[in-house]
Amino acid sequence: MPAIVFSQVGKTYRGARGPLRALDAVSFTLAEGEFFGLLGPNGAGKTSLISILAGLSRASEGTVTVMGHDVVADYAAARRALGIVPQELVFDPFFSVRETLRNQSGYFGVQRNDAWIDELLAELGLADKADANMRQLSGGMKRRVLVAQALVHRPPVIVLDEPTAGVDVELRQTLWKFISRLNREGHTVLLTTHYLEEAEALCSRIGMLKQGKLVALDTTSALLAGTASTMLRFKSDDPLPAELAGAARVTGRIVQLAARDAAEVERLLSRLRTAQVRVEDLEIGRADLEDVFINIMHGGGKAS
Repeated sequence: MPAIVFSQVGKTYRGARGPLRALDAVSFTLAEGEFFGLLGPNGAGKTSLISILAGLSRASEGTVTVMGHDVVADYAAARRALGIVPQELVFDPFFSVRETLRNQSGYFGVQRNDAWIDELLAELGLADKADANMRQLSGGMKRRVLVAQALVHRPPVIVLDEPTAGVDVELRQTLWKFISRLNREGHTVLLTTHYLEEAEALCSRIGMLKQGKLVALDTTSALLAGTASTMLRFKSDDPLPAELAGAARVTGRIVQLAARDAAEVERLLSRLRTAQVRVEDLEIGRADLEDVFINIMHGGGKAS
């Protein structure tokens, strides 16, 4: 049985300036035990899709199922199968961390699971905060509690919506170590993130949304293989020649140019020398998921 099925999902919002098409016939399936990355720029439709999955919004067209349960017709069963970590820091200020997790357990009818709560607290670095009031926690600690809340009823499907946005490196490492363990144990994970290096390291398969449409869907390795295999990265204060400027990715002083093979690397370096572009800290490495993402978002790829 698939863990999640999105079938021809569409969503239209009605606004003052007329209808806004947020999702357009989006279809893909997550297998049980898969670690899937859903990527896209702001406004691509990721939040709309997650909201429909969570039952917070209804699709205008199409259907969504979780572990075989329709999110509309069988909402309660579908929601029990999901553990969702939202983007926003939403918490009840009147309870301690442990009380918050016990209350969350009660929402799903789960009782006498203090052993699992203790394990969550330990795994997420919250053991010494168990009796602290939620108001006393830092933003990073509150984020850890949100993760624990999502997992407290042991859902088979875990949805992480920008879980590491604005958090420190320690939390990222702690979170990914624990989530990877749960994935190895059979939990399905759906991740949305703007940190593409996380998606590349963690996700076996990637889907990309652009303006409400699914524009790429493949294994991470296949997406990486489908773009330029080599990237030139260097620093420079000099303007690039016009034929290179159009293909370059420039971030401050850092310039990146794609190359297919060694011959193209030499051609690019020769052109830079001819144009008297001063190159500092030159690196030659493989393309990464960010390169793939930018290529597809600028029209260089399509859904498989």
